[in-house]
This record gives sequence, C-alpha cells and structure tokens, in this order.
Amino acid sequence: MRIARFTFDNEIHFGVVSGPEGQEKITYLSGDPLYVGVQPLDRTVDISEVRLLAPVIPRSKIVCVGRNYADHAAEMGNELPTSPMLFFKPNTAVSGPGDPVSLPSWTEQVSYEAELAVVIGRMCKDVPVERVPEVVFGYTGANDLTARDAQKTDGQWARAKGFDGACPLGPWVETELDTTSLAVQSRVNGELKQDGNTGDMVFDVPTLVSYISQAFTLLPGDVILTGTPAGVGIVDEGDTLDVDIEGIGRLTTVLRR
Repeated sequence: MRIARFTFDNEIHFGVVSGPEGQEKITYLSGDPLYVGVQPLDRTVDISEVRLLAPVIPRSKIVCVGRNYADHAAEMGNELPTSPMLFFKPNTAVSGPGDPVSLPSWTEQVSYEAELAVVIGRMCKDVPVERVPEVVFGYTGANDLTARDAQKTDGQWARAKGFDGACPLGPWVETELDTTSLAVQSRVNGELKQDGNTGDMVFDVPTLVSYISQAFTLLPGDVILTGTPAGVGIVDEGDTLDVDIEGIGRLTTVLRR
C-alpha cells in the first residue's frame, strides 16, 4: 500500500495511491494513518491534480546511518564501521517531492546521497531484530544532502547534513516492501550517478532498527536513513536530482541559490 501526504484545495490530506504509473489516483483517508490507522473515505482525486508533500514530518527525529555501504566508505577514504555510525537531521531539514531546496550561502560543495528510508509506526524501545517488522510503518525514498566542505571543517555533521531542505523524502510511504535486495539509484539532470543495492548494506534494515532502538526510544513518524551506495558527487544551482528506490518510486529535488 502506498500512502501519500498531499495538498488539494489548500488543505493537507493523507491518501492511498493506486493505479498504474502516470494514471494514479488517490483515495482520501480520514486522518493521519500513523495515529488513526488506514480509514479510506469515499473520495478520490487524480494524482495529477494534487501537490505531493513529504509523506511524513517526523515529530521527534531523523536518525541517519553513515558509511553503511562498503563502496561508499571506500570512495570517501574511510574504514568500515564495526557498529552502525549514527547521526541526526532535524525535522526542519525535511522537504517534499519536487520541492526546490535552497543551497546555503556558506557552502560550495553540496552532494547528493540516495537512500532507503524507514518510517517507524509505533513507539518502541529495545526492539529484537525478529520483531522489527512490528514497529515499521513503511518505507520511502530519501536524499541525504550534505555540505561536504562544512562536514570536513566542522568536525561533526550537524550543520553539514541538517540545513533546511537537506532531507528530501518521498514520493510516498510503501507499507509492504522486502528490503533485502532493492535497487538504490540517483540521477543528476537525468544522468545515472549511483546504482547500488540494499543487499550490499553493511548492516541491514532489521539490524539498524533494533540497534537504534537500543539507544533511543523511537516514536511514530520517526525516520531512519539507512546509508548510501558509491557514486556521490557535487551538485549546484539549477541541478535536478532524482532518487529511485525499487518498489517505491522516484523522489525529485531541484536545487537553487
């Protein structure tokens, strides 16, 4: 099931997306499914008539995982971590499908990172690996935009990865997805840059969710970014970035100054 958050007639709604690509329709839901469940209404709209928004705005936190693909760690000149390397993005970093993202004036080296994102569906703590499916609401695409120059000079990653718009999410949440072997790709102005697979993760999704829940209580709507494959690079004003996650769809971001 694909669940979108969208605006129509100047109001924000949630809905279930159905139909073939290019002909999708959205069936309205009675409220936020994270809190009231999936309750369809007798009302539909063509997806072409709405504006898709980020499918979730985390109430609490976005937990990100660094260096979770060996090829990406190698291209950045880093060793593989022996346990998941975690950092945060604030919820003000979230942007939606097609949203323009303003590049900060203090950086000249912004990079893209295509990632599978996990959306938590219920409050949980110390989740055993085998019970992770019980706490996951679904999955969406993410782009971990990163100011590489600030990442190097600051000594920690809050500013480099947490600036406004630095966490595009979308286009919707897919609630049923096998994450063991999914293509993770990015394109810049239509040119393929990253072409990885979740099967190459150092730590898989159940391991990550379980590990993270040992440190932090996870709340409904919290998002976990699971890392990026090799192929990252610097982009600039006017570039269009696409993230394609197999089984989910395409997330597009336009950069501006």
